[in-house]
Amino acid sequence: MPTFYLHSLSQQTETLEIGQSLVIGRSEDCQIVLREPSVNDRHARFENKGEFVLLRDLRTQQGTFVNEEPILEKILHEADIIRIGEQSWCFSLCATLERASLGLSSKNEIWNTRLMELANIARSEFPVLLLGASGTGKEVLAQKIHENSIRKEGPFVSVNCSALTETLVESELFGHLKGSFTGAINDRKGAFEAARGGTLFLDEVGDLPYPMQAKLLRALENNEIRPVGSDRNYETDVRIIAATHQNLAAKVQSCEFRGDLYYRLNVIQVISPKLVDRMEDFEDLLYHFAKKMKVRFSFGAIQALKKHSWPGNIRELKNSVARASALFPRMHIQESMISQLIDRDLCVHAGAPAPGVTTPGQLPVIKEIEKQMIIKRLMANQGNQRKTASELGIPKSTLHDRIKTYGINLSDFVPKFRTSQA
Repeated sequence: MPTFYLHSLSQQTETLEIGQSLVIGRSEDCQIVLREPSVNDRHARFENKGEFVLLRDLRTQQGTFVNEEPILEKILHEADIIRIGEQSWCFSLCATLERASLGLSSKNEIWNTRLMELANIARSEFPVLLLGASGTGKEVLAQKIHENSIRKEGPFVSVNCSALTETLVESELFGHLKGSFTGAINDRKGAFEAARGGTLFLDEVGDLPYPMQAKLLRALENNEIRPVGSDRNYETDVRIIAATHQNLAAKVQSCEFRGDLYYRLNVIQVISPKLVDRMEDFEDLLYHFAKKMKVRFSFGAIQALKKHSWPGNIRELKNSVARASALFPRMHIQESMISQLIDRDLCVHAGAPAPGVTTPGQLPVIKEIEKQMIIKRLMANQGNQRKTASELGIPKSTLHDRIKTYGINLSDFVPKFRTSQA
């Protein structure tokens, strides 16, 4: 008879074996006690049926979620992610949990934590909106999400919305019938049909013409499309990942982007950081490109490269290595050569932060992610700094410094009855 385990994703060291039954809730009688307002006294129950485990939601209003989908009852499978309130667990037949990832990692702890979370996001069917400055690797993230999803055997189809004219974008997305317009000499499948059973990546969705946004929204809401020239609709079967370097929220405010489409796409949001916000990864990225392009850089050259502001982010770094390969083939790149590899004109015109990532008065994206992680854990722990520091894997003194730096008010997380008694 197999043994089943729950691995806490909120407290990395906690692993529980599921016996005949295991109940989660606020009551002290539960095997897992969660002291959160959003959790019922008896919230959910794991029932060990011998060959499998059945998870039941105990008629809660807040809900029990498996892979971010609400359930009433569900048979669990290996690596399913269960979420109740702010806490998450991974279901497994293994006593030890190897943390899932997309095959991507970062030496920046905050971004690496976010990459770990993407493995769970990949398993869901929800739309993902990738934000971040140009050149930060949003398409790579989209491909990795697809490769780690339940649709990985299906196609990954990418459409660059900014490269399409207003007259062609509908045909590109939905397809057309022969003779439906001048030049339509054959029937043509659109991107939705080409991506059937897989993932459709809408790159630079912020550039989609406004009239087309309503048609895309209708396709997403109804899960059906109508090719140009056709008099019937066809059911779709795709997972949507969209990306843009623009500030979509600001475009909604200025009536340049439909708010209803924005909320349809923005179910799960991921912000990829600028290269300057994750310089811990600079040398690894440089060596990766240099190895592929057969280029060697001296220590002095690397230090000179690290002083650059990299407004074009990872794409600019890749281009600089390619330029080195073309200009100085089979040579050891020295510091004196660096000026010929960097586009100085780009720096002059790159003074403004990327919309949607960092704007004046905001924290850099990595710092903002760190701040939100701290707030999330403080809220779950009702302001308990020691427990929060332990869960985040940092010293309490470091957490105290971060709280002060980010201007976090601890009284916001302490229950009112505690503050009144103090």
